[in-house]
Amino acid sequence: MTTTDFKQTTISKEVSLSGVGLHTGNNVTLVFKPAAADHGYKFQRVDLEGQPIIEADANYVTDTKRGTTLDKNGVHINTCEHVLAALVGLEIDNCLIEINNSEPPIMDGSSKFFIEALENAGTVTLDKDRKEYVVKDIISYRDEETGSEIILMPADSYQITTMVDFGTKVLGTQNATLDKISDFKDHISDSRTFSFLHEIEMLLEHGLIKGGDLNNAIVYVDKELSPKTMENLKKAFNKENISVKPNGILDNLTLHHPNEAARHKLLDVIGDLALVGTRIRGKVIANKPGHFVNTQFAKKLSKLIKLEARNNVPKIDLNQEPLMDVVKIMEVLPHRPPFLLIDKIFELSDSHVIGLKNVTMNEQFFNGHFPGAPVMPGVLIVEAMAQTGGILVLSTVPDPENYLTFFMKMDNVKFKRKVSPGDTLIFKCDLITPIRRGICHMQAYAYANGILCAEAELMAQISKVK
Repeated sequence: MTTTDFKQTTISKEVSLSGVGLHTGNNVTLVFKPAAADHGYKFQRVDLEGQPIIEADANYVTDTKRGTTLDKNGVHINTCEHVLAALVGLEIDNCLIEINNSEPPIMDGSSKFFIEALENAGTVTLDKDRKEYVVKDIISYRDEETGSEIILMPADSYQITTMVDFGTKVLGTQNATLDKISDFKDHISDSRTFSFLHEIEMLLEHGLIKGGDLNNAIVYVDKELSPKTMENLKKAFNKENISVKPNGILDNLTLHHPNEAARHKLLDVIGDLALVGTRIRGKVIANKPGHFVNTQFAKKLSKLIKLEARNNVPKIDLNQEPLMDVVKIMEVLPHRPPFLLIDKIFELSDSHVIGLKNVTMNEQFFNGHFPGAPVMPGVLIVEAMAQTGGILVLSTVPDPENYLTFFMKMDNVKFKRKVSPGDTLIFKCDLITPIRRGICHMQAYAYANGILCAEAELMAQISKVK
């Protein structure tokens, strides 16, 4: 994960659009609303008690048969990929998506109308740097049963290539490529969802695609159109006549692109990979992609990103001259031995700080904390992380010696491994939100000999000594 030179964005005002769900046939209204930095994409079911929120997170994917379905605590969002693709395609980082049903409106089966709504809302820049996952090694996922595969490799920007082959004469092999995300609106967003006639028959028999018509799905006719099927289709789509065009698709619809199927698969890949939760700098090659392989890859990538973030040990030269030694630290912090728990500060910026502590057998807490098998108390590791963060917040005032730092809260505290005498602890604290009114909200990590040993989300406030 890297911090870019660009700021995060959201929309400048709320905007709504209405339609029917493809599979449910229910009328639904969707509202895009502005959101704060680091909010990401979240859906809110305003039709349910408590108006529960579901994060656009790959770990909430439970079904991929007819689109990507999210499920959190029994609350569903179906077919979310077209909405998410529009947000990614316009490079909008944060948005709350209110919806009064389980499925967004299908519109014309593409992302076109979501793009238009979001552009009408406009964008605004937020006071927080944008983060991006920079791909350094090849990452892949393959579904052995179908032969579908996704490969992600290093590149200078987010690029996607999709290759589809359904083994049918009517569709054949198609490819589509997006070299830069800014081209999504003009080249990909209007590509509509598609299906084969045999799939349509099955869905109709099971009472699905209740919101379908010939204007929101391309239907490729891969089998003979029997009189019975013809009547079922006319009834389902409320049409007096239905026929097959020379290019093998049902009538009343003209392709936007010769390779519209491959372009829509590319759209789906973008929407499904939005569930990773961060921007990607790398090239995606998707061979026969589908929602299952897309979201399985998203889950794998999400885990790798989190693992790398936790094990992203700061690279510092322990032999270099520190920015602050223990004497300078005591000029800033009010703590004194034995409760001063950091020895050096190596980096300090407006948004992060890196410190160090050498853990020795001479620490006073080892006298009583398992003398036969000495282990540094977890609460003191958290305190050391907090003291490191104290350097960060106190660097914002001209007279730090006149301030004290007090804990306000700590969340998501996790201990990964024990810390023993002889270990070298490296602490890294990054601001979650800008420091305001002396309040510091930060994500803190502690590494023992190059391995993550503890992490916590900490909030503290400085107060002037009276």
